[in-house]
Order: sequence, then C-alpha cells, then structure tokens
Amino acid sequence: MAGIAGVVLAIVLSPSGLMEAWEAKTWDWRVGVMAEPGMATKDIVLILLDQNSLDWAKEVNGLAWPWPREVYGAIVNFCRRSGARALALDVLFTEPSKYGVEDDAAFAQAISDYGRVALATFLSNQSGNDSSWPAAVPRPVFTVLGAEGQQPIEANPIHTFTRASIPVEGIARQAAVLCNVSLSPDPDGIFRKVDLLKVFDDQWVPSLGLGVLLAANPETTLAFAPHHLQVGKIDIPIDTKGRTILRYRGPSGTHKTYSAAAVLQSEIQILNGERPNINDPNAFRDKYVLFGFSAPGLFDLRPSPISGVYAGVEIYATLIDNVLSGDLMRHPPHWAVLVPLVILSLICAVSLSLLQSVVISISAISLFISLPVLLAFGAYLKGFWLPIVVPEVAIALTVGLVLMINYTTEGRQKRFIKKAFKHFLSPAVIDQLIANPDRLRLGGERRVISIFFSDLQGFTTISERLDPESLIALLNDYLTEMTNIIHEEGGTIDKYEGDAIIAFWNAPLEISDHAVKAVKAALRCQERLTQMRPVYHERTGALLRMRIGINTGSAVVGNLGSNTRFDYTMIGDAVNLAARLEGANKQFGTFTMISQSTYELVDQQFKTRELARLTVVGRNAPVTVYEPMMPAAYEANQKVLETFCRGLSAFYQGRIDLGEKFFAEIEDRDPAALAYAEKCRAIVKEKPKDWQGVWVMGTK
Repeated sequence: MAGIAGVVLAIVLSPSGLMEAWEAKTWDWRVGVMAEPGMATKDIVLILLDQNSLDWAKEVNGLAWPWPREVYGAIVNFCRRSGARALALDVLFTEPSKYGVEDDAAFAQAISDYGRVALATFLSNQSGNDSSWPAAVPRPVFTVLGAEGQQPIEANPIHTFTRASIPVEGIARQAAVLCNVSLSPDPDGIFRKVDLLKVFDDQWVPSLGLGVLLAANPETTLAFAPHHLQVGKIDIPIDTKGRTILRYRGPSGTHKTYSAAAVLQSEIQILNGERPNINDPNAFRDKYVLFGFSAPGLFDLRPSPISGVYAGVEIYATLIDNVLSGDLMRHPPHWAVLVPLVILSLICAVSLSLLQSVVISISAISLFISLPVLLAFGAYLKGFWLPIVVPEVAIALTVGLVLMINYTTEGRQKRFIKKAFKHFLSPAVIDQLIANPDRLRLGGERRVISIFFSDLQGFTTISERLDPESLIALLNDYLTEMTNIIHEEGGTIDKYEGDAIIAFWNAPLEISDHAVKAVKAALRCQERLTQMRPVYHERTGALLRMRIGINTGSAVVGNLGSNTRFDYTMIGDAVNLAARLEGANKQFGTFTMISQSTYELVDQQFKTRELARLTVVGRNAPVTVYEPMMPAAYEANQKVLETFCRGLSAFYQGRIDLGEKFFAEIEDRDPAALAYAEKCRAIVKEKPKDWQGVWVMGTK
C-alpha cells in the first residue's frame, strides 16, 4: 500500500510548477554530464560576429555598426567560393540599408549567385511589418504533408502567427528559404527545445536550423506523423506543440567556429591574390554554415542547459547537428514511465518493511534513491528524457510512508531507522557569501534586477562638430556626473558604449528596493543634465538631452569573458527590453520610460503617467510603459496630463476620434500627445480589425 500511495501522490503533485522546474534542472545536469559531439558535428561550421570582429571592422576599416550589407555579401561569397553546402544568416534585414539601394542590391546579388542561402524572418502575433506573405517574394518550394500524406487543410492554431518581419523584398526574393528566428524558452528562460515549423499566411516557415537543411535540399518533402516530423528520410520526434528536444553537444564553441573578421580578411586576401588566413580547402567544403552574433553588445546571447552564455545561432547549429546525426531527444511513452515507477516503489516498500538492520535499511534507501538517476542517465544514452523528479518524489514518499508505519508499529528499532533516514534526507543549508573569492571566475546566476539604459539624443551629430579632445572631455564630464548619481543610488555600471550608459541594481549586492533606486537615479540624472545643459550648450552649440529606459526582470548576471579577462555583466530578455524602452522614447518625444514590472515595484513613490501598451521588436507580448516625473513638473502640467489620460483611455477603447480630440487639445504642449494625435489620424484612415490599443514598434 505504501508503494502505491507514494506513486499516486507523486503523480498528483507532478503537474506543479515546482516539480517541473526541478525536473528541468535535472535535465540540465544530465546534459552537462553527457554532452558530446555527434556524427554530424564536424559538418557544422559557425561564423560569429564577435567583439573582436566589431573592433577590427571599426579600427581597420572604419566601419561603424550596423555594417554595410556588402560586408555580409563578402561572407556569402566566401562560403560559395569555399564550397559550403548551404549558409544560414541569423540576421534580420527588415529595413533598407542606410548605405543606399546599391548596398542592398550588392548583397542580394551575392545571395542570388550562391543560391543556397537561408535568411531570417521574425514571426509574431503582435509586431511585424507584414500581415501577409509579400507578393513579390516567392513562397518556399518544399512541401509539408499531413499525417495521411495529404496537404493539411488548416494549420493547428498553436503554430500560427499573424505578423512577420520579413527581409526587404530585393533581398528576400533571392533567399532559398525564409526561416523563423523567434525562439521560445522554457518558463525558467532556458532554451531546451526548439520549434521546427510555424505558419504565417498559410505558409509553413521552418526554424533557421531546419531551414539551412532545406536551403541545401529545396525539393525536400516534410510530412507530419503522430509525434514525428519526417524530413526527407530523417525522422524528427516532436511534442504536441511541434517542438523537439535538443541534444546539446557541449559548451559554447563546440562546433568549429570562425570569427567574421577572419572570414572577411580571407575573402579580401583571395580577391587580392594573396594566401588567405583560412587556407584549409576543406574548412567549409560541404559544410552547413550558420552566421550569427556573439558580441555581448548585440544582445543575442541566451542561456542553455549547458551554459549560461550561448550564442543564439548555436541553438540552430545544435538543431541541424541533431537532425543530421539522427539522435534528437524524445519523451518516452507514459506507460514506459509509469510501469517501472510502480514496480520500483513496490519493491522499495516491501524491502524496507522486511529489513531489520538499520545499516542495511539505510543502504537500501540509498540504492532506491539512486536508481531513478541511473535509469535516467541510461535513457539519455538511448535518446530519451526519462523523468527523475517524479520517481524520486515517489520513492521519497514511499520511504516516508513505510517508516511512518514502522514507527507506529515496531517501536524503538524502527524509530532509530526513522531518525537515520531523516538525517540522511535532510537538505543542507547553503549560505551565500557575497565576498567569496570563488565569485571571481567565469559563471553566472539568475536574479531579478532593475536595468538602466541611457543614450544622448543626437550625439552622433554633436560628435561631428567637435575635435577629438573636446569630444572626449565632454564625454568624460557627462559620464562622471551621471555615474556619480548611479553609484550614490547603489547601482552597478555594466559598461559605457560611447555616450550610452548601461547599469543595473540588485547585483552583485542585494538591494530590496532596487526598482525605486533605479527610477530615482534616472530622475536625478535628468535633473542634473538640466542643470548642466547651459554649460554643455556653450561647449557644443547643442542642447544635450538624455533618453532613459528602465525594466525590472529576471536576468543572468555574472562574470562573462575569457579565462584571463572578463566583466561582471548581465544577459537576458529583460535586458533587451530595457534597451528597447530607451529607444522607444523617440516615438513619444519622452526622455524617461519604465516598464510595468518596474512601475509595480516603485509602489507609487514617484509621480508617473501611463504612456502606452507597447510591443517592441523581438517580443510578442505588449508591455505597459510609464513616464516618471519630478513632482514639480507633474504639478505644473497636471491639467495637460489629465487630458492626456482621457485621450489614452479613449485610444485603448478604440474610440480613435475621441482620443484624437483630446490629444489635439494639448499636442502643442506635450510631445507624447502630439505622437498620439498623429497616430490617431493615421489609424482613422485604416483602423486595424482586431483593435487592442497596442502601439507596435516597427524598429529598435
């Protein structure tokens, strides 16, 4: 009875988020221990745009970010020249090049000459420039069949998106296949699974990792079967959401990797008739090549089961590696989990009931607790994710019930066993030592932090007016003033990027009111800049204004870099959102913007107004954003703010004409009202059918 009861209780508890989180962590442990190269690992090559490549391009070639697209064209030409089987570019080219149409044309020609290039598109239900497949862009030629060998009439809604950010037409037309690059992590932010196919405008769009295979084999037929996707002759296991479990090969850098700088240098050397740096004729021949970003400042680093810092393109490289190796992971059938669980729990209950020796009983408990782990590791070798937590909970409950029964029926001897068992299973208390020297090593931890991004408006134009000495002096003065305030409020400076300041609160030291301090620092910085503006105007001839974006959320913080040089920094989706909010100020003519998560933590300690329900590039869900203000500014503009609030309420409700009326009353006194007034006038002409009151950002 104790064994059956233990199994039933474990199954009842299994849907809880806590057990799922524990199970995910045990999977990460297995991946870290068991990861090894596969049969096709050597057939995958990565080209990473790392920090060294950015520095080389700027210092040697004078190329600022973003790079001209002819640079990417040079990479495409090198891969074609080197005999690569196919190339996938994990880069969105959704806007015309700022270097002119010739730049886009040169890049498109390079793609056309190659013919086997997979390009990125971003699918979403909230953001994206396209609501239908562009007529000028050819649809993919690969076929997707249903389970019975027929074309699916209607795609499963869970796989369908209504918006897309597709490359500009001149470039998109030349792609062998357009691929989805919107990755969805597990609830804890770790990328353990990946979507294989999504649907946009009745068109199946493959993941970039699958797309590079289709680029090399465009006539491939894909067919759905129960729990599987057949890609040509390759069988890929999938779950009910169309995702597959990745078998990671090792830490970041496991696949053969070249820097973008090395590839570009080699292409230039070949064109000049010189011996290229990459001189192995087989380095790229017949390889699947994937290009992506690994420089921290480009925000495409993601946490994986095996590493807290993993370039996004390496996730797609892992997928194509798994597909070609034929060793993707899968969940076992439910009966294959339940039957061994019942048998193991029954044997455990019977054994503990019969054993008399305390030492032998403790040894048996150790054995039964170890068995689910050993079985799970064995299943990993066979390609299965066999649960550990549910069997462990069942065994623990079984042991607890048996000992409880023995305690009440068999006296002192069983009490001794109970004490020994409790001591054995008692969790150890692990103290965090903030000043521990072990923190000075590569690695990170996940924390809820408040993130601060700032940038000076129009600083590029200002910098062109000043000589280098004056520019550096100005920057040093400005950064010193702002940094002093951030430090006074307990913030940690992450980095400076030109005139931009990136900072965060609640790491490495814990700060209970980190969101309050971050917002206070932002307002103080704005106030200090206002005081210094006349001085800076005399030096630059311009009125310096600073845009600030703040978000609070979970991120990985820790030491990132090499074994000899690293920085204490942060990565994660929450960081990306803070950066997007800083740029979103441009849309509304505001200079400080905070997210809903930050607003909820400051507990009305600041005067604020709600600005918008906003979707930013890279995120599907809208976020409500607010503008904090100094009390004096709030009081002086209270009537304007009240009118703005009424206009915003009408905008949310879809009463666009009424909203425009309110905004028009104050548009000459409030830049945000002006932005909304213009928005309303545009919407009146063509109001979206599914109105949700969301302001969609089309650019970063």
